[in-house]
Amino acid sequence: MEIPVYLFTGFMDSGKSSLIRETLIEGDFSENGTTLLILCEDGEVEFDEKELLKANTKLVMIEEEPEFTAERLQSLNDKYRPDQVFIEYNGTWQMSTFLEMEHPKDWVLVQSLATVDATTFEMYLTNMRSMILEQLFEADVVIINRCTDDTPKAKFRRAIKVINRKAQIAYEREDGSIDENDMEELPYDLNQDIIEITDMDYGIWYMDALDDPRKYEGKKVRFLALVYRPNKMKKGVMIPGRFAMTCCVDDITFVGFKCKYANAASISHRSWITITAEMKTEFALEYKGKGPVLYALDVQPAEKPADELIYFS
Repeated sequence: MEIPVYLFTGFMDSGKSSLIRETLIEGDFSENGTTLLILCEDGEVEFDEKELLKANTKLVMIEEEPEFTAERLQSLNDKYRPDQVFIEYNGTWQMSTFLEMEHPKDWVLVQSLATVDATTFEMYLTNMRSMILEQLFEADVVIINRCTDDTPKAKFRRAIKVINRKAQIAYEREDGSIDENDMEELPYDLNQDIIEITDMDYGIWYMDALDDPRKYEGKKVRFLALVYRPNKMKKGVMIPGRFAMTCCVDDITFVGFKCKYANAASISHRSWITITAEMKTEFALEYKGKGPVLYALDVQPAEKPADELIYFS
């Protein structure tokens, strides 16, 4: 029988313990049988023994990363024979320690939830970007809590989405209520005949079009692009895009959209162009589903810019 595993990640004091308590103690998860709760750090919320007993939960501490091994998890599984497992992961540990290890036979990771403290996230992005984003790159759900009217939700959303497209992002206010007001004011006018996408706006446009491609259905855009078109690429197809810095200098990736262009063969691989294109939403293998597809209307040679990178901040 499969044993569902729920993984909670995020830095210390980001709200992991509170989320576990709300889910396990105050929610209805305790009705699913015996829960094994593995804590890998002392959280800001302590678990009450009486509450855990009432919720049929066994708590185990693993405070040192070298002790978090496949053998230790197997021994806990044999000892407690849980019906479900909750793991509050240490925010300073490598995610690969858990994700790449061999888990007990019947354990199945069904959901990974990450918590972010909105009051410190911007500081972490500036000073410890790689470390903080590692906690989020495999999360199914990211909960940004302690939000205020001044929280730069759009900036946080882009930072997360560029490394984890599949993540659902929820914003929670200081009183615990869900903040539904996460609409971002775009820096360009969608009603223009041709939307001019500057280097500064490229990251915003790229993420917004991926998230909501139908918003751009039939829109015409113009931008400076580097062409990805190796010899093996299908005839009449190219990918205009830009190299983007996601987490740090060591984590630079090419981001662009599939583009259909009858004269694509005349465009050299890694050449610079200014492209005007109409955007449509179509099924594409590159997206493993529907996504933005460009139809080139005009392609002109262009000079390489002084800064070849674009940024998502």
